[in-house]
Amino acid sequence: MSESALKKVMDHARAGLEAREEFFQGKADQLVEVSRAVAVCLARGGKVMFCGNGGSAADSQHLAAEFVNRFKLERPPLPALALTTDTSILTAVGNDYSFDQVFEKQVQALARPGDVMVGLSTSGASANVIRAMREAKARDVLTIGFVGQHGGEMLSVSDYLVQVPSGDTAVIQEIHIAAGHVLCHLVDHFLFEAVAELQPWLEAGE
Repeated sequence: MSESALKKVMDHARAGLEAREEFFQGKADQLVEVSRAVAVCLARGGKVMFCGNGGSAADSQHLAAEFVNRFKLERPPLPALALTTDTSILTAVGNDYSFDQVFEKQVQALARPGDVMVGLSTSGASANVIRAMREAKARDVLTIGFVGQHGGEMLSVSDYLVQVPSGDTAVIQEIHIAAGHVLCHLVDHFLFEAVAELQPWLEAGE
């Protein structure tokens, strides 16, 4: 058995466990607040949009599917979409304009006031995600940024910044999807199991 290979396994596992524990201990209250805000959006007829690049694009699609299909609870489909999936839109915008605009133009076409935009960027510096988030804010869309320890420009375009205490891309992505699962779990909780808890926030916006 290769000792060096085993050490890589355990070092990666240890780094992930330590970052995950620190993240959830420090961000539990924020995750509840963010999930409540998303539940309010959905209860008022809004939708959730996701975008990101590479692994974060896969996470965007993964989380949108959890909303549209189901997570753990049997409940009606919830309106969510990943802006990463339509290759004709992505390549048309990238070819005719710029890859930096592939999400921004979809926000211009699809976003409505009261919707939610979730941007995932491990570096906090993804130009196309930042442009989409900025456009979303301009359209009165709630913006939630998932980033690593360096928030970068996502700080200025996120109403909520969900920040992972790590600079390791793989670890950040692992915690992003774990946080995304908590988001799905809590949105279901507020919409279908604890509606009374959501009512004051719904009434506050009337």
